[in-house]
Amino acid sequence: MTDHRLYAPAVARNREPILDVLRAVLPAHGTVLEIASGTGEHVVHFARHLPHLTFQPSDPDQDALHSIAAWSAESVCGNILPPVLLDAAAPPWPVAAAQAIICINMIHISPWAATVGLMRGAAALLPAGAPLYLYGPYRQGGAHTAPSNQAFDDSLRARDPRWGVRDLGDVAGLAADAGFGAPTVIQMPANNLSMFFVRDIARAG
Repeated sequence: MTDHRLYAPAVARNREPILDVLRAVLPAHGTVLEIASGTGEHVVHFARHLPHLTFQPSDPDQDALHSIAAWSAESVCGNILPPVLLDAAAPPWPVAAAQAIICINMIHISPWAATVGLMRGAAALLPAGAPLYLYGPYRQGGAHTAPSNQAFDDSLRARDPRWGVRDLGDVAGLAADAGFGAPTVIQMPANNLSMFFVRDIARAG
């Protein structure tokens, strides 16, 4: 039988630091929508260690969806829903409700329209006070935080000019326009950042 599981080497390096942050950020119960789940390795790890939450993985790529389903089946975690086809830039999203959204390593390997769609879709789906969590490399004040991030940015733009390491301020501005508060930013290993936004109670609804 064909094994549809895909592997991302970075997952083994970053899943524990991310999980440490998610323990503090995610709610005590409810559904967590993961945008751009990729291979599915992250969602399986989080579901295994956060059994009080239900995880809804998603991705716009069919190969990724097969991989997510395969990893979920192999994990035997009962708190992972079947993956759904979801393009952040293409509303409406095929998810009825969520109490949190996580998005790991998508923003720099997708067109800017995907980030715009992410913020709009998250604002439409999340209730007041709910978190939106992002992880990845970011520029700050227009400057890269390390030479390795500059090199990574150059390689991304060479592969696809629509891609690239985004500026934290630009992402935060989109989030504010969509109705989120200012981000909480946490330094992570390998010059990455965790940041989470909370749906603004005053502007939700």
